[in-house]
Amino acid sequence: MRIQKKLTQETLAFDANIPISQVGRIERGEINPTLSTLYTLSVALHITILQLMDFGVFNPNAQK
Repeated sequence: MRIQKKLTQETLAFDANIPISQVGRIERGEINPTLSTLYTLSVALHITILQLMDFGVFNPNAQK
């Protein structure tokens, strides 16, 4: 999602008020973000938490 919106990790981290290293660790799957972190990331990305977490599960028309 970050790349689709053409944001750097640094920009997203700044907008979400979280450390840059945390963005990278979340993207690499090294840590599981808290609900509050998911919320701040979704606000920074201008999307809902549901959109952030959507892996095609909520869209019956999505290809599997």
